[in-house]
Amino acid sequence: MKRALASLLALSLAGCMSGPDYKRPETVPPANHRGAAAPAAEQSLADLAWWDLAKDDPVLVGLLKEALQKNQDLKIAASRVEEFRAISRINYVLPTVAAGAGANRQRLSESSLNGVLGGQTVNTFDLSASFSWEIDLWGRLRRTNEANLARFLATEEARRGVYLALLSDVTSAYFQLRALDLQLEIAHRTVVSRKDSLDLVEKRLRGGIGNKLESSQAASALAQTEVAIPQIEQAIFEQENLISLLLGRPPGPVERGRAIAEVAATAVPAGLPSALLERRPDVREAEANLRAANAEVGVAEANLFPQLSLTGSAGVQSADLSDLLKSPSFVWNIAGGIFAPIFQGGRLRRERDAASARWDQARLAYEKAALAAFGDAANSLNAIGKTREIREAYGRNVDALREAEKTAFLRYDGGVSPYLEVLDAQRELFTAELDYATSLRDQKIAVIRLYRALGGGWNTPEMPPGGAAPPANASK
Repeated sequence: MKRALASLLALSLAGCMSGPDYKRPETVPPANHRGAAAPAAEQSLADLAWWDLAKDDPVLVGLLKEALQKNQDLKIAASRVEEFRAISRINYVLPTVAAGAGANRQRLSESSLNGVLGGQTVNTFDLSASFSWEIDLWGRLRRTNEANLARFLATEEARRGVYLALLSDVTSAYFQLRALDLQLEIAHRTVVSRKDSLDLVEKRLRGGIGNKLESSQAASALAQTEVAIPQIEQAIFEQENLISLLLGRPPGPVERGRAIAEVAATAVPAGLPSALLERRPDVREAEANLRAANAEVGVAEANLFPQLSLTGSAGVQSADLSDLLKSPSFVWNIAGGIFAPIFQGGRLRRERDAASARWDQARLAYEKAALAAFGDAANSLNAIGKTREIREAYGRNVDALREAEKTAFLRYDGGVSPYLEVLDAQRELFTAELDYATSLRDQKIAVIRLYRALGGGWNTPEMPPGGAAPPANASK
């Protein structure tokens, strides 16, 4: 008996597998990233851990740790991983075994055909164990296991995508906040300068040198600058609340670290384009879904073939509880059966066709994800250089306008030009300084975008040494 069961188990595990074995679709990556300043290299920004990327600002590192521990989206994604992890651990190939116990008391009819027991009360006690087992001749159950494992891996990659997006969103939001802080500082400084200018114009007016038009123009310029302060403060308030949401905390103030101008820009090669297929969580998720769809084609094909199953039970049964465990009470049965679909109205073939169509959709989704990854990396690489050029140009513009403001003020003070010239220079300088703060933000965010586009931190732990691990973190 044991030898027969072992043979059946070997047959179930070694039977032929319906459907095609998985093979990754051919995707030809470009030789180099478009937009890269240098030929592709093995080293990549994606090799850095996120805490190395943010190490210039310890406050930012602390905020990122908090986000990884408390963000609700990441917790939801981790819980979904645990759901599919549990499903993937169900092994449909093994037999199912159940046990039961029962007691029954019954009075038989006096008019029963069984004249011997008619009118008597009969007790029945039993203990039993039963099993059912489908012999996986065509690989239907093994393909089901394969599909469930792939779905689990897809949810893990989806969780990692949420993790990487969270790092990017928190860092970008923090740089946006620090840029707003700089703009608020510029606005306050400009208000002080405009007040000084208004005082000078009014002194000239009282001395009979100036005129009322210049005084009104200076007052208007001051008021326009003062308007910018509450606007920027409102933007800061909302940005702090956005960061608080990402951190999983109630709305409130956010700690500040280094000024945005003090944070050094990271310059690391993008690496080989082909590595994106191994590093980007969205591409890896798409491939895991393709693996699952491939296995489900095998399940649908196996449903077209006969299914062989075994059932059996063994136990003890007695009319007297005291005799239940005695040897004459032992009972058993074993049965085998084969189920072959003959006519299903075309349902099984249509289900196979539908599974094939889903596989085709998954293949196209994988190819699309790969192409999008190459495009995203190219755009992010190009942004690194362009945002640097923009920031440098804005810096030169600010320097030139500061000189222009000084010159315009000297010309006005010497009576050579009207005050309108000073106002124009001050207005252009204020706008240029605000734009320069924005360009600093854009340059920092461009690095974060590239890190995300390359699947950053793909081979590093998700928390730094000594840092608290995020809850429900699924291992890779």
